[in-house]
Amino acid sequence: MTLVTEILISVLLVVAGIFGIVGSFGLLKLPDPMTRLHAPTKATTIGIGGVLIASMLYFGLVADSFSWHEILISLFLFLTAPITANFIAKAHLHREVPVSELPPTGTDRAWATYDHDIAETAPNRNL
Repeated sequence: MTLVTEILISVLLVVAGIFGIVGSFGLLKLPDPMTRLHAPTKATTIGIGGVLIASMLYFGLVADSFSWHEILISLFLFLTAPITANFIAKAHLHREVPVSELPPTGTDRAWATYDHDIAETAPNRNL
């Protein structure tokens, strides 16, 4: 293994570890779900992504083998992290923000998250 390869893999692992620690700390210390939402998504995408890239480099450059596992894990994480963040944000909106306090959408339609609630309170309104 060359010195450049060792340095590159080490730097990726250290950066990934830093993002993992910062993301975990943010998840524990930030005050509400909407601010807490940002920390774990960055820890997932950058932290775990850095570890997976370092693993791909190690097995590709040092062990002379190719593994599909890292690519599949990365694909799964990059697809599920935004969906999970969206679900958490919607749950927070439903629990903490009443419909009357929402800003206008700028269209004749209501907020998509609240369509069902508004339709129940105003059944004659065309949404």
